[in-house]
Amino acid sequence: MKLVIQIPAWNEEDDLAETVAALPREVAGFDEVEVIVIDDGSDDRTAEVARASGAVVVRLPVHRGLAVAFAAGLDAALERGAAVIVNTDADGQYDPRDIPTLVAPIVDGEAQMVIGDRRVGSIRHFSPTKKLLQKLGSWVVRRISRTDVADATSGFRAISREAALKLHVFTRFTYTLETILQAGEAGLRVVSVPIRTRPGETRPSRLFKSNLGYVLRSLESIARIVVLYNPLRIFLRLGAVPVLAGAALLGRFLWFFVTGESPAGHVQSLILAVILVTVGVQVWVVGVVADLIAVNRRLLEEALERQRTGLGRR
Repeated sequence: MKLVIQIPAWNEEDDLAETVAALPREVAGFDEVEVIVIDDGSDDRTAEVARASGAVVVRLPVHRGLAVAFAAGLDAALERGAAVIVNTDADGQYDPRDIPTLVAPIVDGEAQMVIGDRRVGSIRHFSPTKKLLQKLGSWVVRRISRTDVADATSGFRAISREAALKLHVFTRFTYTLETILQAGEAGLRVVSVPIRTRPGETRPSRLFKSNLGYVLRSLESIARIVVLYNPLRIFLRLGAVPVLAGAALLGRFLWFFVTGESPAGHVQSLILAVILVTVGVQVWVVGVVADLIAVNRRLLEEALERQRTGLGRR
């Protein structure tokens, strides 16, 4: 059984050699451990440093973003016959000694995806605001994905081959939230395990310039994946708002008309009711169309999954 450790990297020549050197070359339950570095269009010596460190290099011709690099790493790992894939960061913020702990639930058949829990509240260089936002974001992801993930934004995670075949990253911002939501929708077993982070890693994030920017981008990713996978449910609920409001106004008009208190009055209520009901029905129609598109997308994903299943068997 083969374990592949993948590292998305963009201009990481300063830290990459140390990060790769610290990775284990033997892990209990696996016959082989291989390291893949996905060079995301770096303009420094990232690829050369990775090769010199003994890693396999997958090089993207231009900088595409973390999510694209992560997805490219999954494809490469599957093609190379990985039974389990571990993702970690190039800057070495995650302690590689926890990799055996990370993969253990998959090896034991207890999970298909394992997320490393950094225990955000104990990270000293995180500001109180960042800690609060991280906890709030993880709570939202837990509720939507119906999983029990303690640290949704952690990039230190292990993924079984079965789970990797089902994951399809759409965004370019970050894969962390999207893959958990997809795993929940696919009915995969997702668990968290406590992991350690290396002290003193305080490099500013390259993904976002501020906490507000991170929140907005994360909400965008969550909304997108929820609509992608549950369009009918979302649009039915959205359409119900104007329909119910229109029904209430229609009932008000009928009350005055039947009781004779104002048989010719309140026509404005009737007009507004018709407009609201029409808008609500149109939203429902959009939901039905979106659901048909979602069904077609699932069929395409199943076809891609069957194609991926053949990777590594050549």
